[in-house]
Formats: sequence, C-alpha cells, structure tokens
Amino acid sequence: MAEVDCKADAPGCRGSECLTSGIRIDVRPSYIDDQSDPSARQWLFAYRIRISNEGVEPVKLLRRRWTIVDAGGNEEEVRGDGVVGHQPRIEPGQGFEYSSYCQLRTSWGTMEGSYEFRTDDDRRVDAAVGRFFLVGPDAPRR
Repeated sequence: MAEVDCKADAPGCRGSECLTSGIRIDVRPSYIDDQSDPSARQWLFAYRIRISNEGVEPVKLLRRRWTIVDAGGNEEEVRGDGVVGHQPRIEPGQGFEYSSYCQLRTSWGTMEGSYEFRTDDDRRVDAAVGRFFLVGPDAPRR
C-alpha cells in the first residue's frame, strides 16, 4: 500500500498537492477567460502540474487517470498513456512540469486522479493527484 499525504492549498487557492511513495504532484488551475463562452455553456480551465521525484529511484510515468465532475454532478473518467504526448523518466531529485486544459459545461467543477509510474525494477507506483477545483468568475461563492 502506497503512503499518500494530500493537503489542501492555502486559502484562496484551488489547487492540490499530494505526496505518494516519494512522488509529489502539485497542481495549479486557472480560468481562461478569453477562450470561454458562458453564453454557450463553455468554460475553459488550464492547469499546471509539477511532478517531483523525492524518492531514491528513477520512475517513468506510463499512464494517467482523471475523474472530472462538473457542477451538475456529471462525471467523466479520462484515461490515457503519458501526459501531453510524453512518458517522462524522472530521476531522484528531478521533476517534470506540463500544462493542459479542461473544458466544462458549468462554471465550476473538480478534477482528481492518479498517475501510474514504473520503477527500473518494474515495480508499479500509483501516485495520487488530489482533488483540485476549476472555478470560473461567475461560479457561486460560498
């Protein structure tokens, strides 16, 4: 069983940070105003992910799995190989950073998931990506 340590972000931020078996996943989402069209029910969000290998052995990212939930409770699962066309090998003390996006049909939603990594001795490590929030400017405030 992998050890997972997830923590909430500082107040006002809607990202996440998780540490699983020496692999830290830090997510920072943002709203893309100029590419969103609320009148057509299209809200676009970007997110930047930093994967840091804080362990003692190299890992290779093989697959991703996302669960995306919009404000209406509609859930979508996305699976695929690698991230943005890459399956990076990350040495101890090194990291990999990328940006991607998600389109929703509501002004807010959530994403969470995991990355599947392999070590050089073919051990599988599933690293958690903690829930993060996609919030447009017209989303209800609590």
